[in-house]
Amino acid sequence: MIALRFVREVSGGGDGEVRRLLPLRPGAAHSHETAARFAGFRAGRGEVAALAAPAPVLLGLGDAGDLGAWEEAGAAAVLSCGRATHAVIDARRAAPEEAAALAAGAALRAWRFGRHRRPDEDEARFPEHLDILVDDPALALHRWEAEEPAIRATLRARDWVAEPGNHLGPKGFTAALEDLTQYGLEVEVLRRKELARQGYGAILAVGGGAAESPRLVVIRWPGDRGRDGEAVAPVVFVGKGITFDTGGISIKPAAGMEEMRADMAGAAAAAGAMMALALRGSRAPAAAVLAIAENATGSGSYRPGDVVRTGSGRTVEVVDTDAEGRMVLADALHHACAVLRAGAVIDLATLTGSVVVALGHHRAGLFGNDDGLRDAVLRAGEATAQPAWPMPIGTRHREDLRSDIADLLQCRPGGQATRWLDRFTPDASHAAAFLREFVGNTPWAHLDIAGVETREEDAPAGPKGPTGFGVRLLDRLVRDRFEPRRRRG
Repeated sequence: MIALRFVREVSGGGDGEVRRLLPLRPGAAHSHETAARFAGFRAGRGEVAALAAPAPVLLGLGDAGDLGAWEEAGAAAVLSCGRATHAVIDARRAAPEEAAALAAGAALRAWRFGRHRRPDEDEARFPEHLDILVDDPALALHRWEAEEPAIRATLRARDWVAEPGNHLGPKGFTAALEDLTQYGLEVEVLRRKELARQGYGAILAVGGGAAESPRLVVIRWPGDRGRDGEAVAPVVFVGKGITFDTGGISIKPAAGMEEMRADMAGAAAAAGAMMALALRGSRAPAAAVLAIAENATGSGSYRPGDVVRTGSGRTVEVVDTDAEGRMVLADALHHACAVLRAGAVIDLATLTGSVVVALGHHRAGLFGNDDGLRDAVLRAGEATAQPAWPMPIGTRHREDLRSDIADLLQCRPGGQATRWLDRFTPDASHAAAFLREFVGNTPWAHLDIAGVETREEDAPAGPKGPTGFGVRLLDRLVRDRFEPRRRRG
């Protein structure tokens, strides 16, 4: 991550060229007004004017000047430095939270994943050092220290999602998650024999055709005990961790299949959120249950028409092996509720194409069984620029999952006239109705993040590629809803 400092004045901090930048609201008085007017700069949100040196680059905040605008200005700053190795943003009139937002935007936009390629001399560079000039560095740093863990964890989640399937299969992803113990997290891995012993037939079925066996990874953070020392039910994040999805026997078309290395983005977000909680020493007990498998084809692949017994004891009639996400989540949700005895569960999964049809690449689909939890997730999403939109689970959605030979159908079967539509736009509401069967009365929210787990083009929040969607949302949700209030006096 880019090296950041909050300072009153610049004194060293990196060799090489220094680029100065100045964020401005419309109408703000400054010493470069004449040059700015000549350049057509009006300080609109996202607007940038690179004046002739030694004048600074001007960064527009727009009229609203909300924290999102400050993050965009931070992103624009690192993009506007050319070959400079040291950037200085003059934010001496900014509030501490605005200065922290500048830092967040700069860190998010400066991320890149270059592990598997040689350096490109023509590729855009970012400064190695960023100084943010502020009136009170201690206050700005205090605010940044509250936000930085989630930013750092978001970048880690992006790294995981960017890794191709041959470098981050079930074994490699598990090893990466075990490294989280360095932050004080406890990591437990349930492998094939233990999964079989506990009856987790759904995840075993999905991973049966792959060379590497599936795993259920449980990450725990203790948080604080209750006032009388009693244990507090943890908030549990559940993540879909399909390291690559061929579709199984119901194989996907070749076009676009390479994108299926990101089918573990839900698990990456859940693990990243746990990392963020640990880095900032959250007082809330929390856990994550990550269902990790590769949906491949092989002699052990599960088939359409199979009946699979899940960890909850419910049996599922398989319709489409490409609807594997709800299968692995069934066992993970059961583990979260029955074994970890969660006080609330939030799952994240790149689950269906139909949620992209409904919401595009702008919002995650939000389903659940608890209005209070749903509203808290919505607020956290808006506060972190990772927004969701509430979606329905109707009575008919559950009725459509009635099976003649099992407790429920995996997904709604399509007739000949609608088979193409059903095949390529899987059913988001039916999937949510399926998942609800495995949480009982536990407050539960389901985020279908298909469409927002990666971006198709560069944006202020980051370059084309993985977004880390969900990490900041979950961290904010825990902060606002699940962390105990500190006593006064």
